[in-house]
Amino acid sequence: MRIGSVGRQAPEGGRRRGFGGMRWWILLLFAGYAAWSWFGNAKVDPYTGEKARYGATAEEEVQLGAQAFDQVLGDAQAQGALMPADAQVSQQVREIAQRLVERVPEVTAELAALHQQPAPTDYQSFQWDVAVIQSDQANAFCLPGGKMAVYTGLLPVVENENGMAVVMGHEIAHALLRHGSQRMAQQKLVQMGQVAAGMAVGGMDPQQQQAVMAALGAGAQYGFVLPYGRSHETQADEVGLMLAAAACYDPNEAVPLWQRMSQIGGGERPPEFASTHPDPANRMQTLQSLMPQAEQFREKYCR
Repeated sequence: MRIGSVGRQAPEGGRRRGFGGMRWWILLLFAGYAAWSWFGNAKVDPYTGEKARYGATAEEEVQLGAQAFDQVLGDAQAQGALMPADAQVSQQVREIAQRLVERVPEVTAELAALHQQPAPTDYQSFQWDVAVIQSDQANAFCLPGGKMAVYTGLLPVVENENGMAVVMGHEIAHALLRHGSQRMAQQKLVQMGQVAAGMAVGGMDPQQQQAVMAALGAGAQYGFVLPYGRSHETQADEVGLMLAAAACYDPNEAVPLWQRMSQIGGGERPPEFASTHPDPANRMQTLQSLMPQAEQFREKYCR
């Protein structure tokens, strides 16, 4: 027993229990702040009609994308992998990109009107550009702000300009939807949760701490991070398909294209719940359901 400051006996460990209670108050405060931060800052995405949260301004995204693109080009040049602008493949890819970009205003306005939202104008500050990089990777990307790259390993997979337009439309859609900024907002929330959880387990023995943190990490990964990524892929599929169709490419190429993409690496992939991408069968089904709308876009802009 120890003697309290006013002469009364206080139980052993009283101070520890008080600190433990404080930790749970911290967790409750964090939960309240996280809910306010996540739900209170949500805005309707005019491209999808769904709620979205952003971790950076559109101007900041453009700057970050330009910096990352300069790094990619510098690395490619150092490796002798940057294809010349006058190479045939570079010209073909640039033509597809130009046709897609030219339809961004119309597709943006149409999708925003469909969801009864004002059309966003963020894309007007984009610094559109595209480079082709010699690589075995079957990959392409569009950074925030409109900087794009296509790797030559993608060419045998897309097979034709329609397939390439579907892939590039998908990547451009990620930039239009500001998915990079949305992931920043998500990462900030996850990091805050990790800090709060670390404080909450501070009084536990190391083995308990490790078990609790592992359980919380798995819960965040499978219940929040991965579903968020799959949602972004589905959104980019939809917006990108409309963009390709409005640019007068055949949207029907999307289904066989993504089937071929799913076979890369022998077709082995984790189950959907453990992946940032939708299961190929579900993706095909979603794309097929979007074909009537895509055909309407194609008919309207390609008469």
